[in-house]
Amino acid sequence: MTQAEEKKIPDTEEEVKAETPATEEEKTETPEAETKKEKKNKKTRELEAKITELEASVADRDDKYLRLAAEYDNFRRRSQKERESVYSDAYADAINALLPVLDNLGRAVGCEDPKALADGLALILKSFEEGLAKLGIEEIKALGETFDPERHYAVLHVDDENYGESEIVEVLQKGYTRGDKVIRYAVVKVAN
Repeated sequence: MTQAEEKKIPDTEEEVKAETPATEEEKTETPEAETKKEKKNKKTRELEAKITELEASVADRDDKYLRLAAEYDNFRRRSQKERESVYSDAYADAINALLPVLDNLGRAVGCEDPKALADGLALILKSFEEGLAKLGIEEIKALGETFDPERHYAVLHVDDENYGESEIVEVLQKGYTRGDKVIRYAVVKVAN
């Protein structure tokens, strides 16, 4: 075999191109190709900057969302505690207003004088009414008033010419309100 034969003959087109020396045109790019390449690089940089800007914007919004969610959760917990506290405080205030009545009833149990017992019970009743007034509870005025189904509950009816139409002639059980809310309806007897 000769030296020329010993040289390997390229099998593929790529091997041929790799062994062929590049021409002067191929070594230097044309100005038009450089401009296209620069435009492409510029566009790529702009897009990368835009992506970075959008990622920062998304991260900022995620942070705002997480803070808002945490703030709402804290508000919800705080509101729940306040509701529980308000109920507990109102309950304690109501019991506290009625405790003097309990104390006075305890004293009345030990009383042996009937006259003193009757006077003491009258004072206890007055004390209880004062306790209800502290809580904002008022008695529904009924006797001699016109029947009002939103405040009174009629259980008896009597025909009597001495009374007006739908006039309450007897209160069988007192009723109470707190503001506009009826706690217990007044049970009454109504005339005509």
